[in-house]
Formats: sequence, C-alpha cells, structure tokens
Amino acid sequence: MTDQQNTAASEEETAPQFSLQRIYVRDLSFEAPKSPAIFRQQWEPSVGLDLNTRQKALENDFHEVVLTLSVTVKNGEEVAFIAEVQQAGIFLIKNLDAPSMSHTLGAFCPNILFPYAREALDSLVTRGSFPALMLAPVNFDALYAQELQRMQAAGETPTVQ
Repeated sequence: MTDQQNTAASEEETAPQFSLQRIYVRDLSFEAPKSPAIFRQQWEPSVGLDLNTRQKALENDFHEVVLTLSVTVKNGEEVAFIAEVQQAGIFLIKNLDAPSMSHTLGAFCPNILFPYAREALDSLVTRGSFPALMLAPVNFDALYAQELQRMQAAGETPTVQ
C-alpha cells in the first residue's frame, strides 16, 4: 500500500500542471490628438492593430505573460485616436517539456488574456466618445506556428525566458 501511495505522489509531482493565478492590466493609454474637431467630421475610420506578447519567468514555476494590443484609428488621413492596453497574467506552469512550455506561453496564455484585453480596449475607446471597437478573435495558435516557421527559416531557436 505504501508503494502505491509513493508512486501516486511521485506521479503527481511530475505531472504537468497549469493554473491561472491572476489577470491584471499592466498599462493602459489613450490619446485623441484631434479632439474635439474629429467629432464634427464624417466618420470613415481605418483601423491598424499591432499585437505583441512577451513572457518572463518568475520564481517557483510562475510566469508572467503580457499581451499588448495597440490600435491606431485614422479618419481619412488624420489620427482619430491611439489606444493601447497591456493585459497581463501570472500563470503557474510546471513539468512541461520545452516545446510544450513554449507553446503554452506563446499561444495558450495569450488566448486566455485576449478577451480581457479586447474588453479593456473597447471600454477605453467608448470612454473617449468613439464608436465601440470590437476586435475580431485572434488565432494565437496560428500566429505561434507562423513565428516558429519564421524562426526556423532564420536559423533561430525558440527560447523560454
């Protein structure tokens, strides 16, 4: 019986573990350089979105992942507004091999953070008195796969910090 308990405890210690500890806004900014004149113009927006992720290893198998969404909206040639949110999360991730850890930090965690970042960005834009900005879902798995292909073509190896 003791051998079975020891084996079960040993398997628990080496089994992959993932748990979300905290989600928070790390940074938030909004600028409407042409206000109030922009509100009196015909509204024909063009939206530019930049998306970025980064991760940092913390102590004791904790990792911080930060998803940054930067949106620049132009009305014609004029910048109507620039909004940026850095949505972050702290995740406990244990006992994953390097490829699985890289995928978890590069795709799985950003997938969790994106709805929070999208909502924060939309709220920020509507508080600036602009129409709601509902971003379409993002396929982080596809973006991660593209980045891996780019790195392989460049002879780089993915690293987990």
